[in-house]
Order: sequence, then C-alpha cells, then structure tokens
Amino acid sequence: MTTSRPDEEEPDSTPTTSTDDPAPRGDRAEPGGAAGAGGERAGRATVIGTGLIGASIGIALRSRGWRVTGVDHAPGVAGRAVTIGALDAEGIDDDADVVFVATPVRAAEAVIRDVLGRPGRRPDAIVTDVGSVKGPLVAAVDHPSFVGGHPMAGSEQVGVDGANGELFVGATWVLTPTALTDPMAYTRLRSLLVALGANVVALPPAQHDSLVAVVSHVPHLTAATLMDLAAGLGQEHAALLQLAAGGFRDMTRIAAGQPTIWPDICEDNAGAIVETLDLLIDALGTMRAHVADHDHAELLSVLTRAATARRALAAHVPRPDGLVEVRVPVPDRTGVLAEITTLAAELGVNIVDLEIAHSVEGDRGVLVMTVDRRSAGTLVGALATRGFRSSTGELGASS
Repeated sequence: MTTSRPDEEEPDSTPTTSTDDPAPRGDRAEPGGAAGAGGERAGRATVIGTGLIGASIGIALRSRGWRVTGVDHAPGVAGRAVTIGALDAEGIDDDADVVFVATPVRAAEAVIRDVLGRPGRRPDAIVTDVGSVKGPLVAAVDHPSFVGGHPMAGSEQVGVDGANGELFVGATWVLTPTALTDPMAYTRLRSLLVALGANVVALPPAQHDSLVAVVSHVPHLTAATLMDLAAGLGQEHAALLQLAAGGFRDMTRIAAGQPTIWPDICEDNAGAIVETLDLLIDALGTMRAHVADHDHAELLSVLTRAATARRALAAHVPRPDGLVEVRVPVPDRTGVLAEITTLAAELGVNIVDLEIAHSVEGDRGVLVMTVDRRSAGTLVGALATRGFRSSTGELGASS
C-alpha cells in the first residue's frame, strides 16, 4: 500500500550547536568506512535539527551502518531522537563526513555558517540542508563544501516521533549545485542520497524555487484555503464535513502539515508563489466562466487535459537493460558539473548514477552519467550545443 505524504514537512525547531565530541576520532573515511546495509560505504554524520526530516535522515543512515550524532534547540528533542534510534548520541561530530542542517529555512543560514566556521571541522566534510527555498540561502552561503538540498518528502506525522527511515525511498531529492560547488562534494552527497533510496535531481537554485512554488508551495496554500473554507462553512452546515469524501480528503491532506514553517517559506519565496497564485486565480476564473456559461465542450477539454497530465505523473523506472552511459570529457573549470547536471534536469533526463574519472594530467576528466537509453540522445545533442563532445556506451564498457 502506498502511503500518501505532504511534500513540505520541515522540522519545527531551530538547533543550538554543541562543542561536544560525541565519539573518539578514528580513521577519517569517505562516506564512509564500513559497508552499509545497502552496499555503500558507511561513515559519520551530524544532523542539526531533529524534527521529522532530520530524525528520518538519522534513522536511514544508521540503518546503513552510519554513526549519527545530532542536536536540537528544543529541550529533550535530540534526546528523544536518541531514544527512537535516529541518533547514536547527542552532539556535533567534527569528524563527520556529512552535516545535514535540518532546520526551518530562516535559521539555516546562520547554522550553516557556524558549521563551516568550526575550527575543528573536518576540512572535506560536506554540508547540506533540507529547506524548501534555495535561492536566498545558496546565494548567501558561498562555500565549495555546501550543497543546497531539498528532499520532497513528508508525512502526516510531525516532529521526531513521526520519523521514518524509509521516508526518502522513491522521493525526489533536489540538489542545487552552483559554479562554486566542489564537484567531489556534490558527487559524494548525491551517491549517499541515492543509497537512501532518493531520486536525485540537480537544479539551479532560482529554477528550483520557481518550480517548487508550482508543485508544492501553492498546492499547500490551496489545500489550506479550501480546508479553511470548508471548516468555516461547517460552522453553519454541520453535515458538510461529514460528507467529505475521498476527493476532498486527498486534496486537503497536505493542509495537516506543520503550520509554523509556512510564513517563512512564503516570505523567502514570495515572488514565485505570488506569480503562481496569480496563474491559478486566472485559471480558476476561466473555469468559473466555463461552469457559469454551461460550456460543456471547454469543461471537457480542460478535464481531459488534466486527467492525461495526472496519469503521466506515474514514475517510470527504467530497467537495467534500458540504461546507457553518457561520457562527457570535461575541463577542470569551475561550475562545469553544475552546468551539465542542471542541463539534464531541465531536459527531464534522469541521471541514475554519476561519477567523475580524473585524468592523470590533472587538467581535465570524464564525467560518466548513467541515464535512460531513450533520453541519452536528447542529452548528447543538448551537450553538443554547449560545446561538450560526449559519447554513449553500454554500462561498464570501456571508453
């Protein structure tokens, strides 16, 4: 059975940092050292903010052999995360391979700067966040080790006790690399998120904010508005909410999400949200006219287009024999990884796997991407227009 879940469910607490060293410093591994349950290499992580998303990250990592520590500003929340198995211990681990900042969007910048500025921080540690607005944050934190992130996952449950280690399986996790992003930081983080079961998509920060307004922010505000309207009418018509059937419940489900995170989201992404709301209002006005004018033909046209588009949302997971490698020789220059991965996202090409093969000369390398065979030609053609000479080959074949 598929469990429905809101697309926006951020933690509702802002953490404080800690100078505790929660465990002795051992050998510093890539993400990571021992093999995890999924075959990936296990390492060490810190989660700052242990609400629903942060605690779910902790559970998912620990189930794969990672050592996870964390903090939360709300009294007792990090302790509760230890109790339910989301953390090994409270505190910030300066030997962590990855730090997940799982705070509300308004708190994230200060916390990330604090983490990046810690004197004892592992120099090659990756820092990422989970906020649903990326533009202002990514612009403010100009550091190669920071990779903006947004897991499009949530639950009807809120807070640490709603945490679920399978929350990210099949969910889209957006990363927003920029020209400054360290390519190895991006590829290591991407590999880790894929190991957690997520479908990783790279987008420019501004494009992320525009798109997420359409698929997440405005839907939530619409659901909340409809639910509030129904609740108000229910005051006068006691039977109204008793008549709420499956369609109404499905459409308003996300209105049950954590209310406290939304004022900040609306503030930080106001431009894109207002623009999308204007489009929705215009579309509703058109729909109103169709109904008022008894225009059955136009009604049927809109409903048919919508039904077709909705059915097309079903995820297509290519079979292994439907995958090919696209190899792109790339110069060692700032921003090339972000340029190629975000181009793939703009084209709707899903990158199933990604690695960077460095040349012995040191000034260039080869970016190897595994993609659906049917979309490989589209990607190769688009890369050619950008000046990249790429080629395709079967998985595992030599160049």
